[in-house]
Parts: sequence; C-alpha cells; structure tokens
Amino acid sequence: MKNKLQYILLLCLCMLAQYSYAQYNILLNGQWQFADADDTIWRSATVPGTVHTDLMGHQLIPDPFVGMNEKAVAWVDKKDWIYRRNVEISADFINHDVITLNMAQLDTYADVYVNGQLVLKSDNMFVGQTVNVKQWLHTGQNEVRVYFHSPVRYDMQRFLQDRLVYPAGNDASDIPLSIYARKAPYHYGWDWGPRLVTSGISGNISLVASDGTRIENIWLQQQSLTDKSATVNAVITFETARAGKYTVKVASRNDAFSPVIVKQQLEAGSQQVIIPVRIKDPVRWWPNGLGDPFLYTIDVTVNDGSGDVAGERLDIGLRTIEVVNKPDSLGESFYVKVNGKPVFMKGANYIPLDNFAPRVTHHQYEQLFNNMKASHFNMVRVWGGGAYEKDIFYDLADRNGILVWQDFMFACTVYPSDTAFLENVKKEAEYNIKRLRNHPSLALWCGNNEVAVAIKNWGWRNGYGYSDMQWNTLLSGYDTLFKSLLPQQVHTLDAGRFYFHSSPISNWGRKEDFTKGDNHYWGVWHGMEWFESFNTHVPRFMSEYGFQSFPDIHTIKSFAGEKDRDIYSPVMLSHQKSGNRGNAAISTYLDHYYREPKDFESLLYVGQVLQADGMRIGIEAHRRNMPYCMGTLYWQLNDCWPGPSWSGIDYYGRWKALQYFVKKAFEPVIVSNVVDNGKLQTWLITDVPQDQPVTLDMQLLDLEGKVLWQQSVKDVRLTGAESKLRHEIAVSEILKGQDEQKVIFYTKVVKKGKLLTENVYYFANARTMELPDPGIQTKVIVDTSSNSVVKNETYIPGSYQKEVLYEEEKKMPHKNNVADSGNAVSLSKTLNITLSADRLARNVYLLLSNMPESQFSDNYFDLLPGRTVTVTVQVPSKISLEEIQKQLKIISLRDTFKN
Repeated sequence: MKNKLQYILLLCLCMLAQYSYAQYNILLNGQWQFADADDTIWRSATVPGTVHTDLMGHQLIPDPFVGMNEKAVAWVDKKDWIYRRNVEISADFINHDVITLNMAQLDTYADVYVNGQLVLKSDNMFVGQTVNVKQWLHTGQNEVRVYFHSPVRYDMQRFLQDRLVYPAGNDASDIPLSIYARKAPYHYGWDWGPRLVTSGISGNISLVASDGTRIENIWLQQQSLTDKSATVNAVITFETARAGKYTVKVASRNDAFSPVIVKQQLEAGSQQVIIPVRIKDPVRWWPNGLGDPFLYTIDVTVNDGSGDVAGERLDIGLRTIEVVNKPDSLGESFYVKVNGKPVFMKGANYIPLDNFAPRVTHHQYEQLFNNMKASHFNMVRVWGGGAYEKDIFYDLADRNGILVWQDFMFACTVYPSDTAFLENVKKEAEYNIKRLRNHPSLALWCGNNEVAVAIKNWGWRNGYGYSDMQWNTLLSGYDTLFKSLLPQQVHTLDAGRFYFHSSPISNWGRKEDFTKGDNHYWGVWHGMEWFESFNTHVPRFMSEYGFQSFPDIHTIKSFAGEKDRDIYSPVMLSHQKSGNRGNAAISTYLDHYYREPKDFESLLYVGQVLQADGMRIGIEAHRRNMPYCMGTLYWQLNDCWPGPSWSGIDYYGRWKALQYFVKKAFEPVIVSNVVDNGKLQTWLITDVPQDQPVTLDMQLLDLEGKVLWQQSVKDVRLTGAESKLRHEIAVSEILKGQDEQKVIFYTKVVKKGKLLTENVYYFANARTMELPDPGIQTKVIVDTSSNSVVKNETYIPGSYQKEVLYEEEKKMPHKNNVADSGNAVSLSKTLNITLSADRLARNVYLLLSNMPESQFSDNYFDLLPGRTVTVTVQVPSKISLEEIQKQLKIISLRDTFKN
C-alpha cells in the first residue's frame, strides 16, 4: 500500500512539469535512516535533505544560523555519513524490461549500493545520476544504501598530492579545498554566508521501471521564427531495451499544429530521432514588461503497438535572443536583443535561497519570482558561486518572463586542469546544458564569475608565490576549461546560445574599462568611493555593483538576543562575513550621508535607507545612459542565511528598503534628476512606448510644502524605449538664494490626469538637513472588500500569491520563512493605512512589532507636506484593529537621529 501511494504521488509530481506514461515509479523520497559511519547508530532522516538538517532534527547539533553556532557544527563535514532505506518490490514491478535508480542530486562524494552491491560512485553534485539496477533487485524487501565521504577529508588527499594552494579567498578555511569539489562553492563560505559543507541525498530519488524504450532526452530546437511560421525540431534521444517498430507522436495541447506521427525502427541502445514540426502564426514569448511570456505545451508519446510506453510533456516559448558583444564606435557593446529588439536588462544577481537547499519549498521559489516580477525585473543572473538551480526555478522564469543569465559554477579562483577534473566538468556541462536548453528564459551561458579579471588584477601570482611553471600551468588550465571545453560543449549541445568565458569583460579601475562589455563596478564599497561615483562610472552593461545593509529587527531577533544587539557584538560579527570591511564601510558611508543613529534599531533602519538610496543613484544613472548602457544587475537579490549582506530581500523573504527602491527605479517609466556641471537635469526614461502624451511637472518646495518654483513640460511623447533629457536649469537659477538644505525638487509624470511616476531630488545630504517634525497623521481601516479565506497566503508588494504545498515538502524541515508562516487555512484581512504630514517626512517606515510575517505594499517612502499616501498590509483577521494600532510603529528619518 505504501509503495502504491508513493507511485501515485510521483505521478502527481510529474504532472507539474512533464508527464510520464507507461513508466512505473516508486518514489523513494521521505523517511530514511542515517548514521555516522564511525558508530552506525541509526536515526530517522528526511530525503531530500542534508546531514546537517537531519542532525538538527534530532537535536544533535544546534541551528547553525543562530548565534555563533556555525563554528559549533564544523565537525560535521569531517565525518563520513551513511543513508539507507528499504523498499518493497513486487513481482509485477521487477518483471519490467529496465529498472533504473534515478537520483536528481547526490551531495557529493557518494557510493550507492543496492542490496549490498556497489552500483554507482558519484563525485559531482551538479550531475543527476541514473543507473540500471534491475539485476540487483528481487521481490520483497530491498535495501538502498548511500555512503557519503567527507568532502573535506576526501579532497585533502588531493591537496596533499598537489601541494598547491589555490587562490580561493572565499573558502573560509586555511586550506581551500573547494576548488577540487564539483559542489556548490558557497557551501565553503563566502563574504555573505556561512561555511556549512553539506552531504546528503539532496534531490528526488526514485526507482523507475520501463518497457521497450524510454525517452532519455528531448531537445525542442527552434530552427526558424517569423511572424508567419516557426519550425521546431523535436530531437528525441531514446534508450531502447527491446528493438522494434515504435510510433512516435509529437502533438500540441494548444492546437498550435497538427500532430506529427512517425513510425520508427528503434534498435537496442541509444538512438536519436529528429521530428520537425511547423507552427503557423506563432505567438512569441516576451520578457516581463514587454509582452506575454507565451508558452506552447508539447506532448511527445511513444507507442509500441499495444499502448503508450513512454512520453513527456514540455513547455516551450518561441523567441529569438541575441547577445550583441562586439566592437563599436564607443568601445565594445554588450546588450540583449529579444525578438529583434534591443532590451534594457533590469534585474539582480541571485544566490541560492538557503545553505540547506533541499528545504527550500516550491512556494518560496514562487514568492521569489513574484518578487522579481513585482519589482519589474526582466533578467536574473544565476551566479557562478552558487548552484545550477532546480527545474522549478527555470519553469517559473519561463512563466514570468524573466530572462536567465546562467553562469557555470566557477567563481573567484583558478581551478585544477588534470584529465579527471576536466572530464568531470564535461559531464557536468553536458548534463546541465541538456537540462536547461529548452527554456525560453535561458539567455546566455557564462564560463565563470570574475576569474579572468582576477588573474589580471588581483595579484594572485605574487600574493601566492607561484613559480613561473605553476603560474603558466594555471593559466593554461584556465584556457583549456573556459575557452575550449565549455564553449565546445555549448556549441555542440546548445548551438546558437551566446557564451563568453568570464564576467566581467572589463575591470573597474580605469576609465577605458567602462567602454568595454559588462562590468562589475566595486568602486562603491570595495573602493570606498561615494555613491555619486555611480553617475560617472557607467559601463556598457553593469552586471554587478552593490552595498551592504543589515536586515530588519524581526530577522535580527531570529539569530541574536537582546544582549547581542550591537553590530560589534560577537554574535553580530559572526554573521558579518565581509571581514573588517563590512561594518567599517557601512559606518563610514553612513557618517558621510546621515547623522548618527540614536540606537540599534535606528541603525538598522538608517543603514537600509543608506543602501537603498545609494543603489537608486546607480540604477537611475544606468537607465539615464541608455543605449550606451544596456543593463543593470545589482548585487544581490537574496540571502542564504540571516545576516548583513548586499541583498534587497533577506533570508526570510522580507523586503529591505532597497527592494522598495528597486521596484520604483525599475518601473517602465521613470523620471530621474541629477546635477551635472552645475545644472539640474530632468530625464524621462521609458522601456516601452506610451499610447498617450504625458506631462512632466516640476516643483521646488520648501520643507513645509510651499511652492517656490514650478514649471511643466506638456505633450511629451514617449515613442519607444528611450532616455531623454527633458529639462535643464542652472542650480543657482532655480534656488535663487534658497538654502539647499531647506528645499527639495519634486518631479512627477502625469498621463491623462493619472500619476505615472514621481521622484524627489535632494540638493543636500540628510546629514546636513534640518528635518522638521513632520506631524504625521495616520488612519487605519479594514478593507472589507478584500477579506477572504486563504491558504498560507503572504502579501508580496505588487502581487498576491497563494501557496501550493507539494506532498514531499510537508515532511521536510524548513526555515520559518515569511512565506511559510500562518495557519494552513486562515481568515485574512487587508488594512488600509492612510498617512499624511504637515511637513516633509523623509523615508517613512512602517513596522508591526509582533508580526514578522507582515509585508507592506510600500515602505521607506518620502511623504510630502499636504499629500496623502495609502499603504496596505495583510494581517490575520483574528487580530483586532486595536491590537494593530498598538503594534504599528511609524517613524521617519528625523526620529532616528541621535542629535
């Protein structure tokens, strides 16, 4: 009965992405046992999972995310671990032609046994494994056992053979071993995350039985695309156990084309069949903000004459993507064309959502993409120090119109280049290229993060004392891996997709660097240059830049007690992974732009405003300089644990001030103000043409709202994706003797009487401004029209998302995420919070002190004198309005200063 339920469950899971037909599956997810290889005391375990989360489940180790516990669990990665479970096999099941053991992910050095027989040795976390195990199975009880070797002890042997220290500066160990392991580099530590070197069955695992033949892979290769027709080749790879005549059918559930049926002789072994299909009047897939990310659903079935024996269902999108990276009159371009149109890329760099990735739920991925879409993203970079993401990540990118810049998993160090290592990487590249190439969201492949620029600029040769022979070997190995092996794999397996060997193409130290390709500008932060440098250091494509902040008090409470609430306390320092620079840089910039905060919570708030406003300057500069600059991907979107970092969304899914600012700065139409050579410039930037003319209104206001100067530009035509200077005036002329510390410049764009976008420009830093008591008035009411019964719902600014919990996730331990809080089914209500002020209220911040799951529709915003703003938040309906008003904290920047 248990196996039958598992079979039904796996079929339900298959319905989410692709359909299986006459394959019989036993899902092995769920309850296993695990043991330390040295004592073999067996305890219950959860698969998919990690040894760390299983140990936490038995309270054998503390939560490494809390306090300073990270160091207390360091012993775990020095041990070998064993996982086992029994599975009942029926006579009917074992009579099938082929029975494979399918393992989506083994982390990392694993020996797999079936009934005591070694069937597989795996040494790459990034390669899913499939092995035919029929000959070792029997009816009745069977044991599957996986022995995980300590990645630290395993790779120490290789270091002792090489006796070469690689320049993996982010590996938080005296001897960096991460370069040997084809395993997520961030597991070994980074400057925003802990060192937690995991082991375990971290992906789905199942026994799959098939008869006759099975589909090994389908590549839906777009051959041509015009407005009238599209041609797609279905390149199908079969693994056949029983040679014979089979009927292969390719059909569209959208009725996009008539089914194509081919009778094919399949021989035993591996064989490829190509079936072309033609789609009339194709609907194109578009990125977010430019159109509908339309998907066609394709069914491929195989029939042996008695019934369907194999099949899959896939979604594809029809579009053309071209990355233009070539010399031009300004230097060297780098931009993306979608369906023939140059598109300005707006997005961020993504890292894994958790150090213990198996506990990330499907809903958390959905929330992630809802956040991206709400923030007007059209691209996300899957950064090379993390991991190739799960299928659901790319499925959601397809559905939401988010283009994916996909790094191969190499970052910030050179790597071995021996034959065994290169062969392992070749298998990794083949597996992941084949897995991802059907996704219309996949825009490009990049060989690594920052290795090429580091070789030239980071002083590795002298800093690590390499001999000429060692250095030349490392350089030669770089060329072999990134300029030969990986591009050859992309060309062979994903022909036509753009590949370049390393990001960034240019460094940030010289002026000419900003004319060539993509750039990681770290002059702000690492170079300690002020935020205004973003206005002058604009590259052709900005693929990394950032600034740190601390998370809010709710997240701080998850890992630090009251006595720890000082950024220099041992606990807070243990979560600050940016070394000596982190807190010092935040303090230096904060002291330059703001006044000293009066207490710890004020410091958290001002630090977030500091980060947000600095990054806004950068985003607006990049967009103003379109088409010279054609992309802005900030560092970083999210966190893998709670602590200070460059993220806009923290570990629990809470929006920092940065994410609210990004949402506004990424809007399809924005107005941007900047002072250049003594002149105040006002620019209008748009991603898409507007069907009606707009009006640009500009006002100089004092802090009580009095209009000192105003002007309008009417009938402005926004005819396409463009950035244009619409107004310019000398600062001295507009101020006319007014104190710049006591005035603001307010601009807004109105379309048919409706506010389209607005912006506030400050002539002086907040540090020097005498901000008045704003006199904020607040009214809180329940929006009765929005009350409803929901299932684990969370409000996400700009969207409203319901959770669908998959069965396997119900059993898994996972973080107390904002998205996972609340009862399974509960009543919710939406509150409308209306605010007004008599005088300028800068960076108004709302917080519900006892509701860490609450998320406001807007926050950290400027409230102008005499204006009214309504903010919404969703709360459990059982909470009274009186209780809400007690918990509701509203402050502005003025309230946080010490003096």
